[in-house]
Amino acid sequence: MTQIKAAITGIHGWVPEYILDNAELEKMVDTTDEWILTRTGISERHILKGEGKGSSDIGAEAVKGLLEKTNTSPDDIDLLIMATVTPDMLFPASSNIVCDKVGIKNAWSFDLNAACSGFLFALETAAKFVESGQYKKVIVVGADKMSAITDYTDRTTCILFGDAGGAVLLEPNTEGYGMLDTQNYTDGSGRIYLYQEAGGSVKPPTHETIDAREHYIHQEGQSVFKFAVKGMADVAVEMMERNNLTSDDIAYLVPHQANLRIIDATARRMGLDPKKVMINIQRYGNTTNGTIPMCLHEWEHKLKKGDNLILAAFGGGFTWGAIYVKWAYDPVKT
Repeated sequence: MTQIKAAITGIHGWVPEYILDNAELEKMVDTTDEWILTRTGISERHILKGEGKGSSDIGAEAVKGLLEKTNTSPDDIDLLIMATVTPDMLFPASSNIVCDKVGIKNAWSFDLNAACSGFLFALETAAKFVESGQYKKVIVVGADKMSAITDYTDRTTCILFGDAGGAVLLEPNTEGYGMLDTQNYTDGSGRIYLYQEAGGSVKPPTHETIDAREHYIHQEGQSVFKFAVKGMADVAVEMMERNNLTSDDIAYLVPHQANLRIIDATARRMGLDPKKVMINIQRYGNTTNGTIPMCLHEWEHKLKKGDNLILAAFGGGFTWGAIYVKWAYDPVKT
């Protein structure tokens, strides 16, 4: 019996128009362009403006573009999974709202939250549905409006995050292309280093939690950096070793865009030439679940059928993982 693999057959990314650059941040908090660039590699980030706008708007734009590029009818989608840490509201799921906004009527959908590793966790989850043979067309969305939970009085975190999203179409493949191996991890003890303190069931919103600014991202930077460098590099190398891949075999590392130093450390551990690393953090910052699909979107025209990719991420929780993808199609002609 021919083995079914879940292959990415289309990708589209979307960012809002407004750009928050380092020069503007210099006017908001005690920081400098040089300080930000040296420590993060970020020059600017995109911010979603407008009343009533949320992560579903970002996700919907990505899905609309994906459906158009792949000439796919919304009626043909079986399932949509949305990875996000900034849902429009606690319920209903933002995936449900995205489906409504783009006219997907015959699919079921749900949200998945694994912090910055969420897109990878959602990809593995979606792949199982495709590999079962029951689902033919599954969309995975990674989208976050990080500006909604960013404290723009905190100089250590406000420089990091932006808003963006992307979506991929997964379809069954029996020719050896697609997602060939996955490995994901979690460690709940890491919750003390990177979290949003209030807003959940343990600490519901009150005037006190709002006044204490507890609905924003809290991060102990040095601890997170240390764990991220080890976690993302270790799992990427593990993926190479268990699939007998050398650095020469890999076309691209597709890393989560959290910090340029973390990306560089991962690439060095893998023995990769810097030219084989997808990097766009300088223009978008850390968009959480949007980083990896945005990279794939921007490099799509360079990817060739049969290219070996390693997708790797690390996020709060802690969560981390890697996916080995054999790219399933040649560059899209525009």
